[in-house]
Amino acid sequence: MKFGINILNFGPGANPESLERWARFAENAGYHFVMISDHVAITPEVQALYPVPFYDPFILLGWLAAITKKVELGTTVTILPNRHPLQTARIVENLAQLSGGRFILGVGIGWAKQEFEALGVPFDKRGVLTNEYLEAIITYRANEVATYKGQFVSFSNIHTAPRSLRPHPPIWVGGATEAAMRRVLRYGDGWHPLRIRVDWLKNEGIPRLQKIAESEGKPLPSLCPRIKLRLTDDPLPDDKRLAGEGTIDQVRSDLEELAALGAKYVLFDTYAGKPESTINPENDWAMLSLLAEQALDLERQTLR
Repeated sequence: MKFGINILNFGPGANPESLERWARFAENAGYHFVMISDHVAITPEVQALYPVPFYDPFILLGWLAAITKKVELGTTVTILPNRHPLQTARIVENLAQLSGGRFILGVGIGWAKQEFEALGVPFDKRGVLTNEYLEAIITYRANEVATYKGQFVSFSNIHTAPRSLRPHPPIWVGGATEAAMRRVLRYGDGWHPLRIRVDWLKNEGIPRLQKIAESEGKPLPSLCPRIKLRLTDDPLPDDKRLAGEGTIDQVRSDLEELAALGAKYVLFDTYAGKPESTINPENDWAMLSLLAEQALDLERQTLR
């Protein structure tokens, strides 16, 4: 498994200095990848959860590509319907090339209705828009001159250079609904469920994905979850906690179970919904440093 950090690109503590420190911390601590969240329009409902300043993920990742050398860089997740797919495809291909092939495109359909209204994007069609935009992006990156005709977007004879290094950036699809599972099987390389329970993943999520894969005639994608990281001194009830919550032993057990389930990447999300915590990230870094030691030990065991 590869382990990564969700860099907090929003809140009162977000600024160029802190964002650079987050990236350097991740690389120096031995993490394999960093990812960044996305919103285009910071409407009141977005501001209530993820307040400004909110740095654009693609611009920030381009900047971090020059600062870092080894970590992979990605979005968790870009809200695909809120940008034209030609714009997204071009940005992704550029970032993948400029980073030396280190880019991962994580995508989702979005949840903030006010944001869709501000951008003039129909909220109730965000699922079908995401599917079509993924088709358009895949067409774009597969051709030197791309043509695509869909219900919502069409283009012809679009030159796509500069293009990314092969293989193309992997596409991770977020979400745990049946529609999201069909989406990852049809268009994605990795399934990126967010803040899950290990028992749900083992007993419901993966079996459901396997059943849909059989009906679609598709191979299973890589498992690449994002888990909430919250370390506690005392154990939490196993039937109530999310993966990544509890004592270090409980979290270690979660990681071992995820490895047994075939997870290829695991992203740690330290944000607990308190914007003021972004001002002093030292507590987050202390947790992540401790987890880095556990992750490296788990890697060594896996390689034996």
